[in-house]
Amino acid sequence: MAAAKKAVLGPLVGAVDQGTSSTRFLVFNSKTAELLSHHQVEIKQEFPREGWVEQDPKEILQSVYECIEKTCEKLGQLNIDISNIKAIGVSNQRETTVVWDKLTGEPLYNAVVWLDLRTQSTVENLSKRIPGNNNFVKSKTGLPLSTYFSAVKLRWLLDNVKKVQEAVEENRALFGTIDSWLIWSLTGGIHGGVHCTDVTNASRTMLFNIHSLEWDKELCEFFGIPMEILPNVRSSSEIYGLMKISHSLKAGALEGVPISGCLGDQSAALVGQMCFQDGQAKNTYGTGCFLLCNTGHKCVFSEHGLLTTVAYKLGRDKPVYYALEGSVAIAGAVIRWLRDNLGIIKSSEEIEKLAKEVGTSYGCYFVPAFSGLYAPYWEPSARGIICGLTQFTNKCHIAFAALEAVCFQTREILDAMNRDCGIPLSHLQVDGGMTSNKILMQLQADILYIPVVKPSMPETTALGAAMAAGAAEGVGVWSLEPEDLSAVTVERFEPQINAEESEIRYSTWKKAVMKSIGWVTTQSPESGIP
Repeated sequence: MAAAKKAVLGPLVGAVDQGTSSTRFLVFNSKTAELLSHHQVEIKQEFPREGWVEQDPKEILQSVYECIEKTCEKLGQLNIDISNIKAIGVSNQRETTVVWDKLTGEPLYNAVVWLDLRTQSTVENLSKRIPGNNNFVKSKTGLPLSTYFSAVKLRWLLDNVKKVQEAVEENRALFGTIDSWLIWSLTGGIHGGVHCTDVTNASRTMLFNIHSLEWDKELCEFFGIPMEILPNVRSSSEIYGLMKISHSLKAGALEGVPISGCLGDQSAALVGQMCFQDGQAKNTYGTGCFLLCNTGHKCVFSEHGLLTTVAYKLGRDKPVYYALEGSVAIAGAVIRWLRDNLGIIKSSEEIEKLAKEVGTSYGCYFVPAFSGLYAPYWEPSARGIICGLTQFTNKCHIAFAALEAVCFQTREILDAMNRDCGIPLSHLQVDGGMTSNKILMQLQADILYIPVVKPSMPETTALGAAMAAGAAEGVGVWSLEPEDLSAVTVERFEPQINAEESEIRYSTWKKAVMKSIGWVTTQSPESGIP
């Protein structure tokens, strides 16, 4: 019997989407932006002590290999020739910090995840060295001095982990966020791996000057970070290196394919949502929740608790774009908590069913400040609370309150963004795993009191990384010209309650937030980590 003919498609582009909860590899048709196949693997999170969040860098890397292999197998079953994959992009959880040995390729400690809180006393000690306020750091980086960003995580590793200290002294250590660890490993690792990052990820370290687009000597001295361990900073769309499959992957056909796109996940989603104009914004619902508004070629500094960050730079010779960002630490993570810690649900999808049963929180409010509060408060003393409980309250009301919490937190950062930008958003573009929950999307429209617009293809983070990779000089299979980008079909959620009810619920939420603040005092972290 004759072999089945391979499907004929335009050039294909792959995207590694390495998030906090899972890793995925997705393959798109560069001519239509159609998603052809993908594979996903959930990633373990470890909580060795209260407030600590870690992941195994080797598990993350292995999950990338597994996702590539399985996706390539699926493409083969669809008779799609994987030799048509012309480029690979990487999008990643930001701020998560890895230090590894460049001679052995071994991580020197677990990855310290972005929402880890162990560095609070480090932050307080550093704050004392800035007279009056944090403007020295913020004016260069667009970021407040916070546990969130990589510099303080790296400082903690240098202070507390002997293996890291020794490797730095012996010039064996490399530092990177997850993108750097993956690109170095995928381009050969100890056999000539490329140690680089892009401007979007660099801008989340607190070591990068967002005006000069370079590592900042003064900041590195302030944090006590040796500059020689830092990756080279590149644009978000250029060839960094070629895939080198170092073990027996069936996906060996990707050997030699250029890795040519790199964006922190939120910047990738901004690109994937095609927010290329000044004033366009998107909100991504993942482990956390991240609202980014493109501010064009100018840095806009927030008066209301938002971050100034690099949005993207799509080519070495292309201009840099900036964004205002509102960051919420806990969004999808609250669903995972209800599943893994309380056992209220068996799967993430079940929360929609529970919430639908009651259609209200019945006066129950949930502030999931498990890692303190991020924007607009930047309040590390906050902790999660559930209030307004009565004997009538059941798990359905708590499930509903958890979904409402995600929407209220988004309302807070949208209000801050509207005040900073001066022009209120007329609608909110959304993406991310949680947007499949229709109750959440309707609640979001009700609480914001503006329409919520969801693209029919919600994989915008991976799409953004694929677009950057396919458009890179030397690859050139994806055009980013607006007239060449096909219109995306959308689903709209219109507000269904009156504005007065929306305001009453929001003001009660704010009362609950105030009760969550000041819950803990800082404790010095235990040292003596091996």
